[in-house]
Amino acid sequence: MINLNKKQSGFTIVELLIVIVVIGILAGLVITTFSGIQQKARDTERETDIKALHGQIEAFWAQKGYYPSLTDMNSQAAGGFVATNLKGLDADSFKDPKGSSNALVTAPAANAYAYAVTNAAGTTCEADDTTCAKYVLTATLEGTLNGSSTFVKNSLN
Repeated sequence: MINLNKKQSGFTIVELLIVIVVIGILAGLVITTFSGIQQKARDTERETDIKALHGQIEAFWAQKGYYPSLTDMNSQAAGGFVATNLKGLDADSFKDPKGSSNALVTAPAANAYAYAVTNAAGTTCEADDTTCAKYVLTATLEGTLNGSSTFVKNSLN
């Protein structure tokens, strides 16, 4: 005798919907976590770049007795100021991870590093860079570090 009542196995629509919802929730969590990790990585790169610039600028001061002007710091071409005086500094240290330019700017801004240099009186020293006595290096962060949205390094002198 042939049995016509075969039991069919498979998933119901409700079971499939539950699995799809669970996968969607997990995917959302992974994407949110991943973007946060990328943001922290870029902020860490900003800190590293500012510390590298700070170290090279202080070494320059130790040799010359003054800090380079903003114009000097933005002279990065082969044979330019940076290549000649700040040897060992990677050109990418001047570029924010989300920025498009290697040029430093005068005031803190998103996606760019700021280098504000002044003479001892607190005024510009661009006309005579040998009078540059103080500077502030700033990176604008995507998140916060110790409650601040910027990472700042000041001149040691």
